[in-house]
Amino acid sequence: MRPSPIFLGILAVTVAGGFLAAYGDSSSLLGSRDPMFVAGVVLLVAGGWIASLTLHEFGHAFVAFRGGDHEVAHKGYLSLDVRRYTDPVLSLLLPLIFLLIGGIPLPGGAVWINRGALRSRATSSWVSLAGPLSNLAAGAALCLVIALVPMATGLFYGLSYLALLQVMTFLLNILPVPGLDGWGALEPYLSPQARMFGARVRPWAPLALFAVFFIFRPVSDLLWFVAGKIFTVIGGSSLGANIGQTAFLFWR
Repeated sequence: MRPSPIFLGILAVTVAGGFLAAYGDSSSLLGSRDPMFVAGVVLLVAGGWIASLTLHEFGHAFVAFRGGDHEVAHKGYLSLDVRRYTDPVLSLLLPLIFLLIGGIPLPGGAVWINRGALRSRATSSWVSLAGPLSNLAAGAALCLVIALVPMATGLFYGLSYLALLQVMTFLLNILPVPGLDGWGALEPYLSPQARMFGARVRPWAPLALFAVFFIFRPVSDLLWFVAGKIFTVIGGSSLGANIGQTAFLFWR
């Protein structure tokens, strides 16, 4: 399997953002903000988040392939080509808008799995869990790199916020809401009536959930609190993530 040129391009943008964040003036957050540092954090976090979306959906497809659904290979889901997993509006534009205006990483991609080809209900559950677990693994890996590799302060801030977003994406996706992976992991064990209900509300249930997060601030705060606790458990820096978020949401 070769990564697609688009995926490599996304990684290149992410690396370029990291370079700008590292060499920008991160101390400017205490006064006027340095455009180089802010642009670097925006590119690093946005590029890294799109790359993680690709890996999230690849995780679903890879486990499905190993579990019996070989159609995913013919659909191009094993190519790491973000276009294979996305609808331009629902999967990229809308989640990025949510990310930019509120810092909440709306899950965006989708792979179509032939559940009937999977070997067991447990396999079907693992297919659903593979995506969010890839985000948790990415967050933990970023925290490990931050802890072990000496780096510029600006890069530390950007990577810390990106790691926190990975934890938040994991947390959001495992919620037992139709349309999210947490529901997909439970669905094989639910009654036919519950599965029918989930199918009916799946198209709009995630958007309704995020509307609740924006309308009822305590619910959003609770979600960030839980994500922050997980983040610190895996070695993340709350201070670094907070400064990275401030730079990413620079207009606030």
